[in-house]
Amino acid sequence: LEKMADISLKEAALIVGVVAACYWNSLFCGFVFDDVSAILDNKDLHPSTPLKNLFQNDFWGTPMSEESCHKSYRPLTVLTFRLNYLFSELNAVSYHFLNLVFHVVVCIVFLKVSKLFLDNRSSIVASLLFAVHPIHTEAVTGVVGRAELLSSIFFLAAFLSYTKSKGPDNTIVWTPIAVTVFLVAVATLCKEQGITVVGICCVYEVFIAQGYTLPALLDTAIQILQGKGSIPFSMLQTLLKLIVLMFSTLLLVVVRVQVIQSQLPVFTRFDNPAAVSPSPARQLTFNYLLPVNAWLLLNPSELCCDWTMGTIPLVESLLDVRNVATLTFFCFLGSLMVFSLRYPGDSSKTVLMALCLIVLPFIPASNLFFPVGFVVAERVLYVPSMGFCILVAHGWKKLSNKSVLRKISWVCLAAVLFTHALKTLHRNWDWESEYTLFMSALKVNKNNAKLWNNVGHALENEKNFERALQFFIQATQVQPDDIGAHMNVGRTYKNLNKTKEAEESYMIAKSLMPQIIPGKKYAARVAPNHLNVYINLANLIRANESRLEEADQLYRQAISMRPDFKQAYISRGELLLKMNKPLKAKEAYLRALELDRTNADLWYNLAIVYIELKDPTEALKNFNRALELNPAHKLALFNSALLMQESGDARLRPEAKQRLLHYVKEEPQDSNGYFNLGMLAMDDKKDMEAEAWMKKAIRLQPNFRSALFNLALLYSQTGKELMALPVLEDLLRYYPDHTKGLILKGDILMNQKKDIVGAKKCFEKILELDPNNVQGKHNLCVVYFEEKDLIKAEKCLVETLALAPHEEYIQRHLNIVRSKIASLGAVEQSSLPSDGTAAAEAKKNSFQNLKEGKREKTTTQSTVDNKEHSKNKKPTEKSSVDKETPKKSTKEIKDIEKKRVAALKRLEEIERILNGE
Repeated sequence: LEKMADISLKEAALIVGVVAACYWNSLFCGFVFDDVSAILDNKDLHPSTPLKNLFQNDFWGTPMSEESCHKSYRPLTVLTFRLNYLFSELNAVSYHFLNLVFHVVVCIVFLKVSKLFLDNRSSIVASLLFAVHPIHTEAVTGVVGRAELLSSIFFLAAFLSYTKSKGPDNTIVWTPIAVTVFLVAVATLCKEQGITVVGICCVYEVFIAQGYTLPALLDTAIQILQGKGSIPFSMLQTLLKLIVLMFSTLLLVVVRVQVIQSQLPVFTRFDNPAAVSPSPARQLTFNYLLPVNAWLLLNPSELCCDWTMGTIPLVESLLDVRNVATLTFFCFLGSLMVFSLRYPGDSSKTVLMALCLIVLPFIPASNLFFPVGFVVAERVLYVPSMGFCILVAHGWKKLSNKSVLRKISWVCLAAVLFTHALKTLHRNWDWESEYTLFMSALKVNKNNAKLWNNVGHALENEKNFERALQFFIQATQVQPDDIGAHMNVGRTYKNLNKTKEAEESYMIAKSLMPQIIPGKKYAARVAPNHLNVYINLANLIRANESRLEEADQLYRQAISMRPDFKQAYISRGELLLKMNKPLKAKEAYLRALELDRTNADLWYNLAIVYIELKDPTEALKNFNRALELNPAHKLALFNSALLMQESGDARLRPEAKQRLLHYVKEEPQDSNGYFNLGMLAMDDKKDMEAEAWMKKAIRLQPNFRSALFNLALLYSQTGKELMALPVLEDLLRYYPDHTKGLILKGDILMNQKKDIVGAKKCFEKILELDPNNVQGKHNLCVVYFEEKDLIKAEKCLVETLALAPHEEYIQRHLNIVRSKIASLGAVEQSSLPSDGTAAAEAKKNSFQNLKEGKREKTTTQSTVDNKEHSKNKKPTEKSSVDKETPKKSTKEIKDIEKKRVAALKRLEEIERILNGE
């Protein structure tokens, strides 16, 4: 073999230009299809996730021990995603750009490999055809296709390294072999098919490096077996190299089997119908899929992102006309193999290596050794297409060397490259969004229910439920036994508030599930997400208080089918809280934690249970566990800060503040975070800081009831009563029946503005809303006193005392008024005596009541008058099922003495005014 030709700068620039021209528009595409699971939903990309998790989880971030794991172990590919996330988080442009760069690298390295078997011109043709082939759009434009790109780089690098293992006089150079083994391991850690390069190295060693042909090998073997000769030294060296390669491969396979814990992934008949079909349909269909893949390489005009379910009907009979395609394919492949193995010469060597590149990397996806989770996948043809491109370039070289066909061959080549590049450019736009991708697939194939479902999901994400429903219903018609499609119909009906229709659809889906046999697990062929039919149906019916037990039965039914079904325990825990059974809810969450102790949401939910059990210490511990696992867990940050604030322990306030600051960084548009920062500042007597936080909360949510009231209360406590009035006006415009807002407004009007009429209207409004409101009625009595209507004041106080007979201050005030009436007799009295005791004490009580309410907090959706919160403490989980959690309010112990000091300061002013009159 001649020395491998180097790649010139012009050749590299040509490839870069062609790839850029074909794939520039891929930069405008988003995350679609499998990208959602591998990128958007994959916690392994987050810097907060330990790096070791990348080597413990599959490609999608699922632990290898879980049954739902796909067993696709590609940690180095995930590592590149993580680097993308580190620099640009979820900006899709950077992910697509890196894929484009990797494709350029593959094309350049492929050009170098091609020059081993083709002349310079033909090598460039092969590389250009590879660069523009439309079959590669799924691998290049789809972000998850990076596994193919990375694996291919190390795959080709390993092969190039191995070609340098033959030294002068046929000696063995061990360094390139060691590098090859290392690169094979790296390629395999990018994608599993990387290991197949070992087979290509073996074929290269025997038939290219050593120059053997199959007849020559057979002759040598026969002579050795007949004792007519010994094994040549060169052959012994070849055997030694092959043994080292095969032993290394075996070691990699053993490690790989250990990683997947000796378990194959779970796929259903919907993913790969032929895999669960009886003979001969299974064998005939698998064989027919080979010419289907070959046709996609020859004619990539109709490309589809998903070939599962009913895309390719099963070949169930020998009389099926599609068997002709299978037979033709095997005859053509066989003739090429005979030619390449039987005859010496450069042409046969080129064909042999091209066939190896086509066949060997495709074996893992061929279903020959184990079933895979798809029927056809365009991205797995990325490496096999290299062999195809070498074959085409070799054939073109043969034609172009004939003078008669030279012009035609050039014209045909130009036409193929141009049309392929145009198709690739156009195909990239299909990957712009999930809607465009799946609609393009439906143009090619209307018999795949998964495609109808996925278009429905895309519309559902846009809140276009009516149109989504049409696609989901069509999916059920295309595949009536598709459990997921019926679940989608049910969920969409629920979103459209059609509860009856939703329940009917869920019941149909449930009827398609296997019959329950106690103690038997259904992990083998029931997709884990199908078990969510029990969760969704239970969540639907538990909205009806009379059907809570029925909902619980559904959760238990799911658990009986899969005792390790974590989501069922989570949802059941929520229901048990709603049923006021916190101890049983605790048991459910603890069982779920046995299955997954690294789930921050579970620790958070358990904290909520401890709040229900009135155990704030344990609740805070569990909030902290959730934050250890996920420092950015928003609800854990928020509710643990509230718990610290409610504890009354001043030592916890700095940490509570830090958590709330972290929360508002994560959720900058949530006014609740700023409001509670304001409440913390009020607790710390940082009035200016509290005012700033409250104002920020109100800017984000102008009708924020609690923020408006507490800002007004803050002003009234700090001698800024007149600044409180416009805030109270806003509050009462949004909430005209806000009782304590009316009380505070009336107090300010009477004492600061001297507006007795305005104050009277406030207190009368309170009594319209609640005739039995003691505080409002008592304050109205004070107004009558201010109006010098002692008789009316007396009558008012008598009525107030009837409402609250045990309130000593009302009785005392009534006695004072009566004594004044008796002492005055018929003489007009324009003011109270200098002590002003009755009015002052009344005001003190009124304002004291207001202030005590200031520290109240709640974790429920209902609001309290003086300090309320709309952010809920509720269990959360990562699933598509509905969430609903019962909650109860918790109150902080009130610091009466501190409040009384502030109240008395205002009473001094009231007394001075009254004494002056």
